Amino acid sequence: MRTFRLGVLTGDGIGPEIVPAAVEVIDAAVAATDTAAVEWVPLPVGAAAIESHGDALPEVTVETLRGLDGWLLGPHDSAAYPEEHRRKLNPSGYLRKHFDLFANIRPAKAFDGTPALVPGMDLVVARENTEGFYTDRSTYRGTGEFMPTADVAIAMGIFTRPAIERIARQACELALRRRRHLTIVHKANVLRTTTGFFLEICREIAADYPQLEVDDFHIDAMTVHLVRRGADFDVLVTENMFGDILSDLTGELAGSLGIAPSINASHDRAMAQAAHGSAPDIAGRGLANPTAMIASGAMLLDWLGLPEVAERIDLGLRETVAQGIRTADLGGTASTTEFTAAVIKGLA
Repeated sequence: MRTFRLGVLTGDGIGPEIVPAAVEVIDAAVAATDTAAVEWVPLPVGAAAIESHGDALPEVTVETLRGLDGWLLGPHDSAAYPEEHRRKLNPSGYLRKHFDLFANIRPAKAFDGTPALVPGMDLVVARENTEGFYTDRSTYRGTGEFMPTADVAIAMGIFTRPAIERIARQACELALRRRRHLTIVHKANVLRTTTGFFLEICREIAADYPQLEVDDFHIDAMTVHLVRRGADFDVLVTENMFGDILSDLTGELAGSLGIAPSINASHDRAMAQAAHGSAPDIAGRGLANPTAMIASGAMLLDWLGLPEVAERIDLGLRETVAQGIRTADLGGTASTTEFTAAVIKGLA
């Protein structure tokens, strides 16, 4: 039986509530399947790390992560950090860039019986995670934003063939395991050189997968199609900023950002991270929905080669919601701990 060593970075806001919930559920699911063992490695991050180590992402955290099989990252509230820390890359952005976690995979799947705006939605956004229009990740050192004068601000968007090829291939492989429909999202009618390049290379890669149905939409039109007929789509592949925006939209259309998980992965390591933020307005009140963080942990287990454990967690989440045990964002009254306890009970 293999033991997986996984980092635990609780983060800010609701992080100290939802990350421990994910740890509890994962422990219960692993014990129920008896296929592996997990050793948890707590590490400092966020506001607590600033207080204890003088940095939101201490060097000891980054170096320890290098030797682990993967990790759970809670949300961070970097906007609330002291000014000298706000000038740095936030913890999530730094880890994605430092470990070249190029694929941000964000599912959006409606739960039966919940007030989803698009019932039946079941899609995945495959977001390129290292360049594009997010300037904090588009240069080797520093950022791609600068001001040549006090009245001019410039941002660079970077698109490279190797980065586009690898996210396109990841998206094609994912679509192959799902409903075999790939949608490329771009803005090639205006941003012809950059997102036109993205579209061109994605189509080149998709040609290696004749089993797939492939189409494409402009980013603005895509938002409309998702609202009107989001259940018709399977895998969307797009650049960094478009993917971030679309995945927030699809998460809410599926019912709530509280159920929107994600994984950030390279070829040899992965980080589980809920798609939502730190929600400081409800932190410490027991109102947070831990589903996205728990489901992100399940995605990490699947990436590590434990699909039966991941499936058990997903089933446990869905059965709990189907029984009417729901947090406030899904129209229920269950607290974070009550919901987590119900999921664990269902795993036994």
